[in-house]
Amino acid sequence: MAYRKIIRAVVLLLLVACNVSCDQVSKTIARQQIDYGEQLKLASGYFTFTKVENRGAFLSLGHTLPEGIRFFLLSVVPLLVLLYGLYYLFTQHRMASLLALGLSFALGGGLGNLYDRWRHGSVTDFMHIDFVVFQTGIFNMADVSLTIGVIIMFIALSLERQRVSINQAD
Repeated sequence: MAYRKIIRAVVLLLLVACNVSCDQVSKTIARQQIDYGEQLKLASGYFTFTKVENRGAFLSLGHTLPEGIRFFLLSVVPLLVLLYGLYYLFTQHRMASLLALGLSFALGGGLGNLYDRWRHGSVTDFMHIDFVVFQTGIFNMADVSLTIGVIIMFIALSLERQRVSINQAD
């Protein structure tokens, strides 16, 4: 039984690390290969690489806050949430695998952006998608990890809720 817990912990740690690594490698490439203001259009212009530094949170929210408040809200609070998330991920051995997968993705994305904020003072965003009927903001692979993680967790929790409802009906 202890062997299975160790294997599970290693796999989850690797998932978190892979998400952080993919994010950091892609941001390093973007920093080195894309100039500010440059737009590299792919897929008939529906997908664009363009580099910006985001000192705020999602869609630059909070970028105009005073430095101390911004540091607290965008560095200290996320650090505490991420530390709790890692603690929860590695101590809840009965957590459904799908939920653990989603949490691993979300934590990896959060850690990738937090690392940027600490190392560079901002988060490097570089991807934009035009879906014709709407467009995304400029984002990065950490944002992709976070989004995928939240979607997976939502699915996992929905499936668990359905399972509980079915069991209660029996």
